[in-house]
Amino acid sequence: MYILIVEDNDDLAANIGEYCEEQGDIVDYAGDGLTGLHLAAVNNYDVLVLDLSLPGLDGLSLCERLRLDAGNNVPILMLTARDTLRDRLTGFETGADDYLTKPFSLQELHMRLKALVRRAAGATDHLVVSDLIFDLRTLIVRRGGRRLTLTPTGMRMLELLMRASPAVVRTATVERAIWGDDPPDSEAALRGHIHQLRGIIDKPFPTKLLKTVHGIGYRLADDDAL
Repeated sequence: MYILIVEDNDDLAANIGEYCEEQGDIVDYAGDGLTGLHLAAVNNYDVLVLDLSLPGLDGLSLCERLRLDAGNNVPILMLTARDTLRDRLTGFETGADDYLTKPFSLQELHMRLKALVRRAAGATDHLVVSDLIFDLRTLIVRRGGRRLTLTPTGMRMLELLMRASPAVVRTATVERAIWGDDPPDSEAALRGHIHQLRGIIDKPFPTKLLKTVHGIGYRLADDDAL
């Protein structure tokens, strides 16, 4: 999962993020509401963890603006110490999909996030872009009926790009999917992985799906079908 944590308590945000990363997730952080709104608007997150008491822009206002102004339907789990029924109802009314009160179990939080992502994706076990199909249960990738063999790194990159399709995935996000918080100093390593992935999923086929958006990142899409 690609997760945004909007939380002004640095220790709590770090604890949540470290746990999620141990489960194989990619995590971004925002310590205030305005930064969180900006990140949520420009990136393709699978799910948001949103605190209510935030500097700059509170969580309820962030959620409302994201839903109404930006038309963004990313699943949102509100995380807060406010535990009255009125607080929960207000959270749902502004667009939250789930509500978890502090203190909480990291394991429960992560299971709730996975459930939100499954629900948003229609509980699909397959990612499909044009004639490219990725079976997430068996990790089998096929294009045009032909089975393709990818490395574990190639699979991580492909899943990220297919989930975001047809949107652009920024270079830093792809690097984080491969190397976590310790990317190489040069972009040459990433270009090497992209070249290898392109050779597997595109080279044998007439329609090219993997595009480089110079200076920004990469996208996977059949532009002729858009």
